[in-house]
Amino acid sequence: MRITLIHALKHSIVPIEASFAKLWPEARLMNLLDDSLSADLARDGGLTDAMTERFLRLGRYAAGTGSDAILFTCSAFGPCIEAVARAHAPMPVLKPNEAMIEQAVARGRRIGLLSTFPPTLASMPPEFPPSIELVPKLAEGAMAALDRGDRATHDRLVVEASKDLRDCDLIALAQYSMAPAAERVAEVTGRPVLTTPDSAVLKLKGMLSAGRP
Repeated sequence: MRITLIHALKHSIVPIEASFAKLWPEARLMNLLDDSLSADLARDGGLTDAMTERFLRLGRYAAGTGSDAILFTCSAFGPCIEAVARAHAPMPVLKPNEAMIEQAVARGRRIGLLSTFPPTLASMPPEFPPSIELVPKLAEGAMAALDRGDRATHDRLVVEASKDLRDCDLIALAQYSMAPAAERVAEVTGRPVLTTPDSAVLKLKGMLSAGRP
């Protein structure tokens, strides 16, 4: 199976490739990175028709290479990814967090949503059912630290921010790049912690394996 991974942040590549290596090493991966997507979203303050068209072009390119599925790793672009999914149905096109959201909803009602990218806290909450009590929290400065190559500071800021979510049933880490901090967040908060890469790989593997011998 050939899977195209489309990234708006370069920091997402290592965590998702690690999850594939662990959970589905047979999959053939192709990475597409356009880190101007996240910069332009932060500049514009919201999703635009022009941004959706950029995603549609990325989807067409991926499909044209013969991909069996597309996985987006950028959590702040839900409506743009939904447009790609509609355009290429029935090919599996996954938003980065949908598998994790399914798991979170099955395991708790009060969910802490921890993010390092402010637009995610605007775009992602509507993906949860209205019955869920969502507690959003931004780890301020963490993404900037990662952009400087300072993983230690990024993880420290994520862990510190997570302390405000200790009264939640569980904590969901919104960005793929946050996955390496998951164990420390769990230790500090005493809460179950869900990350996006493993959930996404398992869901995609299940979708593509359905009906195969």
